[in-house]
Amino acid sequence: MGYETRNGVATGIDRAVADPEVRAIVITGAGRMFSAGADIREFNTPKSNAEPALNSLIRIIESTEKPVIAAIGGACMGGGLELAMGCHFRIAAKTAPIALPEVKLGLLPGAGGTQRLPRAIGLEASLNMIVSGAQVQASRLAGTALFDQLTDGDPPPEALAFARQVVAENRPRKRLRDLTIADPNAEAFLQFARNTVGAVSKGYPAPLKCIEAIAAAVAKPFDEGMRVERELFTQLMQTPESRALRHAFFAERTAARIPGIAENTPERTVGRVAIIGAGTMGGGIAMSFANAGLPVTILDTKQEAIDKGFATIRRNYEASVKRGKLGPAAAERAMALLSPVQSYDEIAGSDLVIEAVFEDMEVKQDVFRKLDRVAKAGAILATNTSTLDLNKIAAITGRPQDVIGTHFFSPANVMKLLEVVRGAKTADDVLLTVMRVAKTIGKTAVVSGVCDGFIGNRMVEQYLRQALFWLGEAPPPHRSIRRWSASAWQWVRSA
Repeated sequence: MGYETRNGVATGIDRAVADPEVRAIVITGAGRMFSAGADIREFNTPKSNAEPALNSLIRIIESTEKPVIAAIGGACMGGGLELAMGCHFRIAAKTAPIALPEVKLGLLPGAGGTQRLPRAIGLEASLNMIVSGAQVQASRLAGTALFDQLTDGDPPPEALAFARQVVAENRPRKRLRDLTIADPNAEAFLQFARNTVGAVSKGYPAPLKCIEAIAAAVAKPFDEGMRVERELFTQLMQTPESRALRHAFFAERTAARIPGIAENTPERTVGRVAIIGAGTMGGGIAMSFANAGLPVTILDTKQEAIDKGFATIRRNYEASVKRGKLGPAAAERAMALLSPVQSYDEIAGSDLVIEAVFEDMEVKQDVFRKLDRVAKAGAILATNTSTLDLNKIAAITGRPQDVIGTHFFSPANVMKLLEVVRGAKTADDVLLTVMRVAKTIGKTAVVSGVCDGFIGNRMVEQYLRQALFWLGEAPPPHRSIRRWSASAWQWVRSA
């Protein structure tokens, strides 16, 4: 929803309104996307408020005399959803992801999202979506005023048929802004939400501001609620928290770009994953893949290690169930995807093998000798090393082009960062495939070259070095800091 897109939509609306042959208008997106929302690169630039601004464009659509139908075939996020809610009717694919994710950037929806969504799907459901920024499938919102029709097929053709029907029946245009929020317990629920959200969002002002804006939708006329939303959005735009989150947003996307690799480079298929080592790291890595629905074979040569590793994984899932982060059925489905084996021959058909054994060059090289013997042609062989020379590990094999580093951080099933280490002979398609797989399992992947400690541990080393310098130069520290210093120094020596 950058300036060029907004201007293009407005121009198209003007042409359609002026053409007497046109009886209705359908707005859709290209490919798998309806709209990803506002272009945040425009924030704090002249293009951000250049007319038609998003609010202006939505008003144009909403006031258009001819019916406007949004055909939502794919992701409909942020400003894109706000635009769709300004249309008179909406047709969506059942699987289309729907979200107002602005809170993840330290903001709130600034083009009527906090005012129209509660009118469309109700107070509680809309507050949960807006405060969390989570996406839901359109099918979960069936039966609400948000969608007039959900389809298993392609929405644009169905939207055209729907448009002809609307015209033939002379249906009145519908505006979400005209709906009321009928919730007899609204104030009690909003206060409960303030207390709950306030307790878990300390340091982040956006979630509570979202609730404030939604409360305005409940208590005030639409135009007054819009004014409150805009004021709160403007306040949040200036906060250091939002600036930091937007910086992180761009940094993650910059890190995911790999210069020098052609865009049309094909990727390899990864359907079967094997993990070498059932210890803490191996178990955590296996959980990451199982959580994403991928079957995982865990290899360890000792039955005792397998039993201990699987017991730890089950305890982790049980803890997630107790905390309400995972349902019992989902935990059992994930456990069912994990299979223990004790022979390298049993992982010969794996598409991706990740070694997670003791951090010792000879041990890892021995693992890769065995993998080179049994792994099928084209399998990706990855090492979870945090410091060792990937090129020396790859050189043990007859297929260094298939070897790559995948350094997970502990606990691997929780930590989002994944260092993808590119060796001197790592093939381009191997690197692209692992970056895509990282996204599939919910990791933020960054590419590193082969160097001591890669990225994360090089940073930690400097933190600890400066901390120890400070301890040496400063007056005698507090006893608890001295204990921390001693343990940190032991960590540095062992590393």
